[in-house]
Amino acid sequence: MKGYNVIVVYNETQDKILMCRRSHDPYKGLSNFVGGKIEPGEDGMTAAYRELEEETAITSEDISLTHFIDFTYHLDDCYVEVYVGKLNKSVAVHGDENELYWSDTDCDFFNMEKYAGEGNIGHIMVHINMFWDKLFPGCR
Repeated sequence: MKGYNVIVVYNETQDKILMCRRSHDPYKGLSNFVGGKIEPGEDGMTAAYRELEEETAITSEDISLTHFIDFTYHLDDCYVEVYVGKLNKSVAVHGDENELYWSDTDCDFFNMEKYAGEGNIGHIMVHINMFWDKLFPGCR
């Protein structure tokens, strides 16, 4: 089964999330969280930090990630691990693969004309809000 990850990155003041505009299919032109493939034999958390640094230049010194939820797609023979974190300082993000931008957090992430993942981004954001105090104690 192939493994993938997505990483939800909040800025240091928790009022923006990092998004990318996909430059290729699937979901070309739509916004998504950053992330990528989990290599065979690679630990999920290690893969999340690796992909985050490759795609955004954010390192493990800039953010602490929490493994939040997973999706398993049996008919596609793949799974997606979702990680969440908040930057501990202002970081200049940059990457070569997709256009990166900071999004407001109150968007309609269920809008499938703007966001990848058939509503999964909205689902993830709702669950982050439900568990905010456990993910980010003392923040808000």
